[in-house]
Amino acid sequence: MAHAPSTNRLILHCDCNNFYASCECLEHPELKNVPLAVAGDPQKRTGVVFAKNDLAKKAGVRTTDTVWQARKKCPGLVFVPPRHRYYSEISRKVNQIYLEYTNLVEPASIDESFLDLTGTTAFYGMTPRQLADTIRERVKKEVGITVSVGVSFNKIFAKLGSDYKKPDATTVITPENYHEILFPLPVQDMLFVGKSAAQVLIPRGIDTIGALAHTDPVLLQKWLGKGGEQLWRHANGLDDEPVRPYGERPEIKSVSRGQTFQYNLTSLEEIRAALSPLADEVAANLRRHQMKGSVVQIQIKAPSLRVISRQVTLPHYTFLYREIMDTALDLIKAHWPIDPSGPIRAMTVGVTNLVPAQEAPEQMTLLDDIPFSQTRRERLEKLETAIDSIRQKHGNQSISFGFHPNVSNQEEDE
Repeated sequence: MAHAPSTNRLILHCDCNNFYASCECLEHPELKNVPLAVAGDPQKRTGVVFAKNDLAKKAGVRTTDTVWQARKKCPGLVFVPPRHRYYSEISRKVNQIYLEYTNLVEPASIDESFLDLTGTTAFYGMTPRQLADTIRERVKKEVGITVSVGVSFNKIFAKLGSDYKKPDATTVITPENYHEILFPLPVQDMLFVGKSAAQVLIPRGIDTIGALAHTDPVLLQKWLGKGGEQLWRHANGLDDEPVRPYGERPEIKSVSRGQTFQYNLTSLEEIRAALSPLADEVAANLRRHQMKGSVVQIQIKAPSLRVISRQVTLPHYTFLYREIMDTALDLIKAHWPIDPSGPIRAMTVGVTNLVPAQEAPEQMTLLDDIPFSQTRRERLEKLETAIDSIRQKHGNQSISFGFHPNVSNQEEDE
């Protein structure tokens, strides 16, 4: 195949180094020279490391380690609780610096952003490297944290560039040097090559990004499905995905909410009580985004960490708490033993196959005595929208859905 990457763009990927830990050190400089980890509360069974600094990393501490695992690896490790609002404020300050150079700033996460600076080097009188270094130095001076920047002609290579050298570094990947820099890297370093894809590729001798780039894309598609050809394109620099303007919402494909519980759930009453606020938040998020979905999903994790996922497609689209709640509960009852032999440690409920609410087709029916008929859904939509208005004025805790543990949601509404 005759393919050539488009090379006329200038894309930066800016990645804040050890972001959560770096934010904590802004307010507590005494933590800069000690091994530090940001972790949840072990008393609430959320004692997992979210982030760590370089000293903790050198001691072997990894993100997703439990608190006791991290402490065993690094006995002197200092733990601090996460402060997400504070981190979001620091993230906003960093992005405000980026926005002084271009409005094409697309946050990929709280600590990463893509910038499209195509055509700006002449205006600033700088090379791409000098421009990236200038942005790095401004973030360091004005915010107080360091950033690693990848500079390239597409988003995938820019991301690989920011990962290539850390911390506080700039890596420029060009059409002339990407074979030299990227092709020797392990295939697992390629974006979207997860554990399962690596298990397919490595036994076939495809153990580097270069080997991936030189593999027949037809074979990759045969082995990995549609994603195989996409990996081949990415490895060859054939990524033309644009950088979205700052504030533009990405397409929402699903809405979900999960929780790890303080104790294992073993009864139907406990499961319903735990599921209710999750379904409520999913439904409220759907209404806030003005979306409806037709596929309800549940995921259950046992204390042994065994996980099952199940879903069902409804004959219509919904953003109703009552419908999401009852459907998810039916899935759990059908696919999980609800007794002490089937304890639940964590649970997630989600809705996917989304469409804008105003475009959601309605299934017409003359029957009003079936669960969630069109007439009943219209009545519930007015009710739950009214609840949204009350919460907006008086806070999310001002009103909530109640239920008797031995009565279904359908019966409650009658």
